[in-house]
Amino acid sequence: MNASDANISGPDPVDQNRPDLHILYMDNHLLVVNKPPGMLVQQDETNDPDMLRLGKRYLKETFKKKGQAFLGLVHRLDRPASGVVVLARTSKAAARLSDQFRQRTPEKEYLALVQGVCRGSGTLRHTLAASARSGVRIVPAGDATGKEARLRWRSLGVQNDLSLLSVRLETGRKHQIRVQFSAEGHPILGDFRYGAVRELDGRNLALHAFRLTVAHPVTHERMTFCTPPPSAWGTLFAREIAQVLASSDTPAHPAAP
Repeated sequence: MNASDANISGPDPVDQNRPDLHILYMDNHLLVVNKPPGMLVQQDETNDPDMLRLGKRYLKETFKKKGQAFLGLVHRLDRPASGVVVLARTSKAAARLSDQFRQRTPEKEYLALVQGVCRGSGTLRHTLAASARSGVRIVPAGDATGKEARLRWRSLGVQNDLSLLSVRLETGRKHQIRVQFSAEGHPILGDFRYGAVRELDGRNLALHAFRLTVAHPVTHERMTFCTPPPSAWGTLFAREIAQVLASSDTPAHPAAP
């Protein structure tokens, strides 16, 4: 079966002039957004639209700020992935949120479509090394260049040699989910860099950060933010995804003013 047989639609377009900024939540300290696949989190040499600059522009225009609006980046998502990104509206919030991510207290859960049949649940442990020359790769345990990478996974369903997985990170290494599942023979759909042979939409991959829980940097309240996968996933595993989203906690406050 190919991707079109599974009702996977085309890519979510990124308007170069005014890309959408999908806000999930905002208060005086946080701006939480749903990053679409294909969009950068932070500006790079391509100068393509990125979430950080879009967020700053939104704050400047919405609150009529005379100078530049502050917005701090405290964690990242790969460009071809999608999902929840928490940004800090003050330097104090940025410092406190960054400290949470360093201490690994946020709970991050992803949905991933992987090639092959995966049933049950388990834990993956590898040692990963990253370099500008060779990218991210698995190295032997004890390698001086490597860092431990751990994640837990649970199968939510199998359809036509594709599996829908719930993935929870226990560490936060670069390309961790992509490399670890590729090493197990189950590359993420569309991830040609790490061994996929089937596409999602031709440029992105089926990895979505659908749920993120953090402690509010001021009130210390545990807050959970959720968002469904992008339209490129089509109707694949629609029932299973609806069930897992229905079981998720949601913020107790409005998404935006």
